[in-house]
Amino acid sequence: MIAVFLKAKHWQLFVAMLGIPILFLLYALLSMSSDFEMTSSQNPEYLLHTFKAFPVIMILYTVVFFGWFWSIAIGLQKKIPQEIKMKVKKFKILFFIPLIYITLVLIFMDGLYSGMGVNGFPDSGWFVPIILPLHLFSMFSIFYSMYFVAKTIKTAELQTKVGFGDFAGEFIFLWFYFIGIWFIQPQVNKLFEKGNSATNKT
Repeated sequence: MIAVFLKAKHWQLFVAMLGIPILFLLYALLSMSSDFEMTSSQNPEYLLHTFKAFPVIMILYTVVFFGWFWSIAIGLQKKIPQEIKMKVKKFKILFFIPLIYITLVLIFMDGLYSGMGVNGFPDSGWFVPIILPLHLFSMFSIFYSMYFVAKTIKTAELQTKVGFGDFAGEFIFLWFYFIGIWFIQPQVNKLFEKGNSATNKT
């Protein structure tokens, strides 16, 4: 599976990660705007039916997004000199924090929305002490994953230890991945193909 992400073209990742969710969102908005007056008065729950596929779309996006990060961070370790030690174990631990958080949100999505108060937060007292810290920690974990992936790319490319200044560009591209994917993935493809070519020759 790692090799699939490493050799995938930028447009393929873009379509899977963003193209399909955007098309779904446009379809949902057009459906609601065209059928609202006719259907909502007869069945108020109609609008909710349109978003039944949202968890599926979210799962697809999550699998592609995090699968891409994981494949780069783990798959390119083979291209890094053995004397350079990277904190792979720390990355693996923090990598799964957002996945756990997203899974919990998808499981309890109905309860979260049904319990919303007038201020936009759930009325129950568990939101602030549980969900909010997990959300913030998940954000931190995602940024660390971006940091580690960017560092992995540049280390594999330069074959030497690098500082943040060396891979700041890759970090920014990963942060704004909807644009950066068009620049990052060709680098990843090149590193992946270079390693395979060297292996085939030996």
